Amino acid sequence: MSSSKGSQAQKVRLSVFAKGPLEIPSPTEADWPKDDEKNFVFRDVDQELDSLPQPYRMINKLVNQLFDHSWEIIQEREAVRETEKNRIQPTVYPPVTEIQLSKRPGGMAVSQDYLFVGGVKGFSIYNLHNFKRMYVWEKFKVDVVSIWATDLGNEVLIVPVDEIGIVRLFYLYKDSLLLIKAINEMDDASKQSSCVKTELSQTGDYAAFLFQGAGDVWLEVYKLPKETWIKEMEHPQSAQNPKKKTKQLQLSTPEPAAIECVEMDLNICFKTDIKLSPPVCVMKIKPPKPIAGTTFKSPLEIFSKIEDYSGLGSGQNHFIKDVQWEQHMEIFCASYRKYLEGEWEEETLSTATFHFLTHSMIPVPADVKICPGAALVLSIHWTGSHNFFLYSLNKTLKDKTDCENVWPCAARITVSQISSSSSYLALACEDGVLILWNLAQGFLFGVIALPEGCFCQSIHFLRFFLVHEGRNVYPEGPVKSEMMCVVLCTDSSLHLVTASGTRGPTSEVLVERPTKHLEEAICTVAPVPALPGMVLIFSKNHSISLMDVTKAEVICAFAAPIHHHQAMPWKPLFIVSPHHPYFLLHGAHLDGNTTHTDGAKGTPDSIFCFNFEDYSLLEDISKNCTISQKDLEYNQAFPQVLPLEKRCEQNLQKSFQKLVKTQMKGRDQWTRLRRYSVILQKENLKK
Repeated sequence: MSSSKGSQAQKVRLSVFAKGPLEIPSPTEADWPKDDEKNFVFRDVDQELDSLPQPYRMINKLVNQLFDHSWEIIQEREAVRETEKNRIQPTVYPPVTEIQLSKRPGGMAVSQDYLFVGGVKGFSIYNLHNFKRMYVWEKFKVDVVSIWATDLGNEVLIVPVDEIGIVRLFYLYKDSLLLIKAINEMDDASKQSSCVKTELSQTGDYAAFLFQGAGDVWLEVYKLPKETWIKEMEHPQSAQNPKKKTKQLQLSTPEPAAIECVEMDLNICFKTDIKLSPPVCVMKIKPPKPIAGTTFKSPLEIFSKIEDYSGLGSGQNHFIKDVQWEQHMEIFCASYRKYLEGEWEEETLSTATFHFLTHSMIPVPADVKICPGAALVLSIHWTGSHNFFLYSLNKTLKDKTDCENVWPCAARITVSQISSSSSYLALACEDGVLILWNLAQGFLFGVIALPEGCFCQSIHFLRFFLVHEGRNVYPEGPVKSEMMCVVLCTDSSLHLVTASGTRGPTSEVLVERPTKHLEEAICTVAPVPALPGMVLIFSKNHSISLMDVTKAEVICAFAAPIHHHQAMPWKPLFIVSPHHPYFLLHGAHLDGNTTHTDGAKGTPDSIFCFNFEDYSLLEDISKNCTISQKDLEYNQAFPQVLPLEKRCEQNLQKSFQKLVKTQMKGRDQWTRLRRYSVILQKENLKK
């Protein structure tokens, strides 16, 4: 439309200015004709574009705006295309092994030798060395939605949670699978509670479960008698009650699908003739009560309440009366009335984040025997709370569940995380501040604030590594007071936070928040223990890349066979093995050259294995990822990883060498002075 009107405008220009044969005007203005000047009316050559009647003028403007907007999009896409051409694309590696499934897995867990996959009314056990299915348990009423596993020496504790929220404990001993107990299964469905979160201690001594039910929430902590289980397996005793035994055998009769799997591979069998001791509940913790008016009559009662420092800092023991709270509430409502008006969302139940700590931050009685690596303290913080509570695990259910220590923070705690060795703790507050603790040494690393507008979404600890001859390597010996972690923020930016000794923590931006291409935003990250200083980055556009945090560069990428109909944002289901150099990812079924294992054929769901040692860029890094202590002692560039005795010895040697150099320098100066004085004396004698 605009082009046709443009041609009409050109005709108008010709009609306006072409009034006969052109003549050369007179050089003087007085000779110009005055009749044409009086009758001349200036006409806008573009006026014809605006002379259209409505609604055609509006249609013309909309079409022009559409053309302009389309041209801007074309230019932007061309710029992106040019940028992509100039960008160095990383090498993309496909998966090595594929495990086909009949349905989307309900969680994955790995141990030293096994892979556990939640599924339809149960879970499956796979061999991690050849990815062959060894056993299938399909006895639940509903599907499994999450599963955990931990090594208990040569044995494995398996903890699946089904859709109803019932959590069960299974014990894998050599080639035998046993059901220990259903923790919260009730005969009355109206009293059934649901397990929301599960946490197992690193050595399998304790297990904690967060339950919800009947409008309440609470945390239960169980002590697991793993030594007793080994004795009961080595010296089995049949159940004393034959009726109960018969009932268990009937319940444990495998379904047809399970029988088929057992006949396929007889490596693992389910046993019902051995009864293991159930776990013992040692604590039941409820959320702290809202702070209300005091019930104490005098300050002396408060001091007697906190005489043993129990709960000091929680804010529960105070001397503020109800009248003062009411007055404070009235002042608050009057000051912020305009913000408080309107509909409020219904307040949800409080949830908790909890961890088992192997380093005790509270006094331990002298008569308590401490096993190396065993959990000693349970740490917990509730949603919306400023306080970080510490509970001693040296308790029984009859003891009071008061916390032994409270760490209050200036703002509400949103995220907490501990390192794999339980030596370091990181607390993230809602104001963007990180609090870093060295639990092994018992001191605070420091407090650091994230850049303005960045708020923590998740924290992931890295094993401390060094850059030796351009390569990331792990020190062979233990390293103290050296902490590294990556922090993913809510704006999809990624930061590297480090702390060393008494020096304050530092922060470095690894990935900036996306501004134009939001589909490249990071949705989650995961450290890779087999590759020093490497993290997996999962983006919302279903891409997976491996980044080196020392250079903030992408090393390579992995092909993610994901379902195309998955909703945004992407929530990947994956697990990185802490024992082996690979990670497992749930995705869509492939028909390529991937090695298939036994399983359901022609199904859309699969689990893919990416083995780092099968890729040329990562094979050498994975196989040579440590540096010996002798090389570190020979290379004095990394004194922080040496033992204290070696560091003192090196410092003494440096001091002695410096002293010797100073003395030698002084001798040289004295010799020069003597020579100069002799020369002067000779010259004086000559004179």
